[in-house]
Amino acid sequence: MFYLEYPSWISPVVVPGLPIRWYGLMYLVAFAIAYAMFMRQVKERGINTDSDTVLSVFTWTIVGLMVGARVFSALVYEPGGRYWARPWLIFWPFDEEMNLVGLRGMSYHGGLIGAAVGFIVTTRLKKIDTLAWGDMLVSGVPLGFAFGRLGNFINQELYGRVTTAPWGMLFPNARRLPVSEPWVQEIAAEVGIVIAATQRTVNLPRHPSQLYQALLEGVILWAVLWFVFRKRVPFRGFLASVYLMGYGVARFIGEYFREPDPALGFRIRLSSIPNPPALLVTPWNFTTGQILSVLMILAGLTCFFFFRRHERKSRTG
Repeated sequence: MFYLEYPSWISPVVVPGLPIRWYGLMYLVAFAIAYAMFMRQVKERGINTDSDTVLSVFTWTIVGLMVGARVFSALVYEPGGRYWARPWLIFWPFDEEMNLVGLRGMSYHGGLIGAAVGFIVTTRLKKIDTLAWGDMLVSGVPLGFAFGRLGNFINQELYGRVTTAPWGMLFPNARRLPVSEPWVQEIAAEVGIVIAATQRTVNLPRHPSQLYQALLEGVILWAVLWFVFRKRVPFRGFLASVYLMGYGVARFIGEYFREPDPALGFRIRLSSIPNPPALLVTPWNFTTGQILSVLMILAGLTCFFFFRRHERKSRTG
């Protein structure tokens, strides 16, 4: 076999029978990491502030993040316009049979917008230097993303596109593919999967894109911000600008290996490939996530020049 089996011992539930999942705990770990790294920088810079103020800023930033992530996911990524027609269901945690299922679907880009709104409003109300605190916040946040992506991996969600790479992974919950497609038969034969004569669908190895994104958006981006730029800040807002551009680039690359949402597919198609294009790595077809990442890069560039100009004016004025 030229692929890896998804570890059978991994379960998304922490304790069987209890509604506690590793994905939710990973969010808590991410918030704790961001808070610890922020407080370290407060001490490094000798900023005179109390823990209640920091907790207040973090609380409202997290509230904005959760609201923005959920609303954006429901309105942008959910097919059929269900939440546009019934917006009160966006935060309704029950299914049609009144079973508690939680809030399914969170969007990073929506979370970023919501977190930014919560952070800016709170720091303004408390008369805190928004740009300086924003720089301290973003320099530690990416490491928390790595744990969020590990949560996606444990949940077997946001898996990647079909691959014949030897590290491709067979996710048990991945969408099965019709064996009537010639390309499915070819890939199955290449990786050593035997298809029975009566078999109609087959599971093929996927890129473990959650781990790719944990490395790109999490560890690498954090290392660049923390070790390269953290103590070399030429103006306030510099790290925030680099973060926006860096995450946009990392997410854009990671999206090439992550399977697009089945209901959305590619939003921009500049090349055509055999069926079905959404399951193979294609350099000239772009997903919703890649489009949003390009906008994020442009926003980072705009912030960079705007904040630099603002700093120069404040120094000369």
